[in-house]
Amino acid sequence: MAAPGPRNLITDVPGLLVGQAQDEPGITGTTVVLCEMPAVAAVDVRGGAPGSRETELLDPAALVQRVDAIVLSGGSAFGLDAAGGVMAGLAAMGRGFAVRDIRVPIVPAAILFDLAFPGRQPWSGDPPHRRLGREALAKAGRDFRLGNAGAGLGAKAGRLKGGIGSASLRLGDQAIVGALVAVNSWGSVVRPDCGRLWAAEQALAGEIDPQPALPAGPFDPDDFSACAAAGAGANTTIAVVATNAPLDRSGCRRLAIMAQDGLAQAIRPGHTPFDGDTVFALATGESGEVDPPTLARLGSAAASCLARAIMRAVMEAEPLGGFPSWRQRWGSASR
Repeated sequence: MAAPGPRNLITDVPGLLVGQAQDEPGITGTTVVLCEMPAVAAVDVRGGAPGSRETELLDPAALVQRVDAIVLSGGSAFGLDAAGGVMAGLAAMGRGFAVRDIRVPIVPAAILFDLAFPGRQPWSGDPPHRRLGREALAKAGRDFRLGNAGAGLGAKAGRLKGGIGSASLRLGDQAIVGALVAVNSWGSVVRPDCGRLWAAEQALAGEIDPQPALPAGPFDPDDFSACAAAGAGANTTIAVVATNAPLDRSGCRRLAIMAQDGLAQAIRPGHTPFDGDTVFALATGESGEVDPPTLARLGSAAASCLARAIMRAVMEAEPLGGFPSWRQRWGSASR
């Protein structure tokens, strides 16, 4: 029977830590996935309005083979500075890719748009994200908050409050797969006619209770009433999936590609012109190859974990800025 890891978080994957920091008045924040040892990485971008840093470096043909951390941040393009703060902290630790006698930390990043969140107080002076990146790195550990935290503080999911979510899955061959996501989607995470989570069928035992029942009538696929107001570049879902399996960069890329299916299962519609949907993949095991059937199992598990992480992000979110939470409207999340 499918079961999560002990925390049901991406940090169930050995070698990964997560840290988060927020600017509460600015309703923005940063989430850092720290690799305790440099990890193989890849990325897949499906949305029409992405904001990212160092994604070209993750091409299998590029020189650098491993990364030190991945950053998910609010703040739109300003939030890309969070990766600079993480780089500074890692450099102080002596981490990074060796170039002669210099070490340059490798920190890809993706951002979401939260600058128009209701009630936000615009910052004075420099944007806070470089500082938030360094603070989040200093807080990295095995346990972290879901919902209104880190990059998810100013996130929304359609017309509901979005946030940070995570999930994990243990496979029978000792492999572990996990996902971390910041949900700020244009599309809806629930059926507009009843509030039932699109990812409900992916849930493991105890993850959701109760769940709204399906109505008797058919669903109207043209009903976008639960989606956000259309606005180019104002939404995105950004995520990291990870495994302890020994994947090379091509294998990691396939993991990221397959994980995007989990996004499409949990958010409808996904990958729209308004979103910047981006999924990073990490492999913390020794670099190598796995056979295609094993890679297919890992990719399927990554998709399931990402769908469940999206579901958990919304269930754990609290109302903010006039955006209701899923629990406020339809139920309560199991902890």
